[in-house]
Amino acid sequence: MEHLVFTLVTFVLFTALVGIISGKIVKNSDDQKTAKGYFLAGNGLGGFFIAGSMLLTNLSAENLVGLSGQSYAANMSGMAWEATAVIATIIMAFVFLPMYLRKGYTTLPEFMEERYGVGVRRMVSILFLIGYLVIGIPVCLYAGAIAFEQIFDFATVFGISEGMALTILIVLVGIIGALYAVLGGMRAVAVSDTINGILLVLGSVLVVVFGFIAVGKLSGGGFIVGVKDVITYEPAKLNAIGGKNDPVPFACIFTGMLLANLFYWGTNQVLIQRALGAKNLKEGQKGVLLSGFLKMMVPLLLVIPGVIAARLVPGLTSKDFAYPSLVARSLPWPVVGLFCAALFGSIISTYNSFLNAASTVFMIDIYKPIFNPNLSEEATVKLAKKIGWGFAAFAIIFTPFLDVLSTGLYDFGRSFTGFYNIPIITMVLVGMFSKKGSKLGAICATIFHIAFYACYKFIFPHIDTPFTNAVSGINYMYIYAISFVIMLVIIFVCSKIAPNTKVFDKSASRNDGYDMTAWKHKNAFAIWLVSFLVYEYFIFSPAGIATENKNVVRIAIVTAIFVIETIVLIVKEMNKRKKTA
Repeated sequence: MEHLVFTLVTFVLFTALVGIISGKIVKNSDDQKTAKGYFLAGNGLGGFFIAGSMLLTNLSAENLVGLSGQSYAANMSGMAWEATAVIATIIMAFVFLPMYLRKGYTTLPEFMEERYGVGVRRMVSILFLIGYLVIGIPVCLYAGAIAFEQIFDFATVFGISEGMALTILIVLVGIIGALYAVLGGMRAVAVSDTINGILLVLGSVLVVVFGFIAVGKLSGGGFIVGVKDVITYEPAKLNAIGGKNDPVPFACIFTGMLLANLFYWGTNQVLIQRALGAKNLKEGQKGVLLSGFLKMMVPLLLVIPGVIAARLVPGLTSKDFAYPSLVARSLPWPVVGLFCAALFGSIISTYNSFLNAASTVFMIDIYKPIFNPNLSEEATVKLAKKIGWGFAAFAIIFTPFLDVLSTGLYDFGRSFTGFYNIPIITMVLVGMFSKKGSKLGAICATIFHIAFYACYKFIFPHIDTPFTNAVSGINYMYIYAISFVIMLVIIFVCSKIAPNTKVFDKSASRNDGYDMTAWKHKNAFAIWLVSFLVYEYFIFSPAGIATENKNVVRIAIVTAIFVIETIVLIVKEMNKRKKTA
């Protein structure tokens, strides 16, 4: 009990310390009286804070619990969600972000109106709101509750059922998180996210290190023995090249997952709102690309722990218990409080990001233009905070009714996001690169996808015919790709019926003097990121360490090539800087 008290006290102290430090940093620069100040940090975010905030918003308890759960039960193919996101961040930095910032958008639905019309803007806004309130926020709260229950075991401590313990934790996390999200603006959120991100990375490293040590102790050794044990005991678990029945089949990376990552990193209001708050294009691109690099480090921090847990705590009742069980089993109890503070920070970051994005979309894209166009900036912010409280209350009430453990937390969140992510990324891609897309095509394609995906999720599994059985057996990421192609056909056909009449000028620019100078190192950094991605997949494959007969010479040669490329790129960029100095 004394360990539990110490852990709770250190958890509270570290959490409070982050809040105090964040408050001091933004004390004289956090404008909460204007919409731009509250929603976009007054366009004052630097690359470091953008990257930190984007990473921690994405590095939620859902990822901590879900990804390690996948590797615990199967293999490392789930790392594709993290590692391959770098391709989407590159496209965001090079293509999407320059257009967003040049236009001066606050929300993605503003682009939809300029490209397709006001009706499509409202439709996309509603899709975002439903997705955030029914899927995004509840999954975040549920994941946080699972993590804390497995670490602290409140059900046993207080003599209550596990379901009751989870419900209480959901309510507590929801209320505390709402305080962060509603009372703080985007600048405060970005700063606290970055601090919590540093803590979470440090904590995650400690989990891996002490996890290996705990495994090593099983054989009377330490860290090195533990690493050798995990690598040699069941090498197939280290394979990131997913097969047909693995969490992420390898071919999905080039089909539905690419679309899902493009949506998440290039169009999802929760993520892009950070980049839209950049002080200039250079800092925006730097922040987005840096977040891509950090994403490729995530498999080492979140996926490897599942493999360690499979060796250390086999036979768990749910694969989603793997990460928190590893924390409880391996971390020294004086460190658990610090880790829980960082974990809590990640939960709050994702939670308040969803709340902030939801209130932004509601106010900017629905309430103000429809019901009160003349609402002042200060009144807009005040009402947005009240709306945020309402959204938080809804999520807290709704979340306990979710049943995610039967399918796995991560698969649940990703698969149900499919109801709105594919229509949105389809409309954005068509809107940017083709003149064919029209209001009719956007609406018809969206209706088709929602109906088709609903049949795939809820109706076809209960109908026993060759067609429905075949469709139901397809991985949901392949369904993403199939629906995407059909939506393109629908948009093309509708453009013949009702041609596009909207004139969208991609070159038109805002007139507030915003600096659109690009980051001069972006090309070299993007090349290196792609190389790092290939190298990472090589290491975690049968050609690397995911085999009993490891070819050490081959691994050494490939590693040397990657190191040489890295040095060459660094030297070239340093010379470029000297010439321009």
